[in-house]
Amino acid sequence: MSKNIMIVGVGGQGTLLASRVLGNTVINEGYDVKISEVHGMSQRGGSVITYVKYGEKVYSPIVDEGEADVILAFELLEAYRALPFLKKGGKIIVNSQQINPMPVITGAASYPENIIEKLSAVADVSELDALSLAKEAGNIKAVNIVLIGVMASKSDIPYEKWVDTIKQTVPPKFLEINLKAFDLGYNY
Repeated sequence: MSKNIMIVGVGGQGTLLASRVLGNTVINEGYDVKISEVHGMSQRGGSVITYVKYGEKVYSPIVDEGEADVILAFELLEAYRALPFLKKGGKIIVNSQQINPMPVITGAASYPENIIEKLSAVADVSELDALSLAKEAGNIKAVNIVLIGVMASKSDIPYEKWVDTIKQTVPPKFLEINLKAFDLGYNY
């Protein structure tokens, strides 16, 4: 049995830290893990995709179309773009935040409407305002850990294992905020 997870977002949202927390947690649980990071224009607010695969033995980090068990989306449009990768019966955990891509900013395109309705028509969707929860935790940059908390609450891995990994992964000066963000997401 293996699990295929896609973490999608926009450059600067902390998708890479989220993938490290996820990867380290499942390694600590004894799974074989492969992670592949695909950077778009990450420094300029472009798409960032990370594939995390884990199981007894994993040979490739790439998640092909129709293979993702979970899509962890930091932004609505990125969730919509990743939809073809979700397997039938898969889950989407999505932050309700909208970040306009460059074509929308320049007026060359418009931001798609009714994304949650489109996602919900074909998938099990958990939508939340992770940005507000991150603010409540003390830093808007903690959206990533809020979302990891939501995903962790739906996993078989014990709460304490996630917390231990966060303590090992996050720099000490940001630890208190990240632990609070994790709890807010976990208990959402």
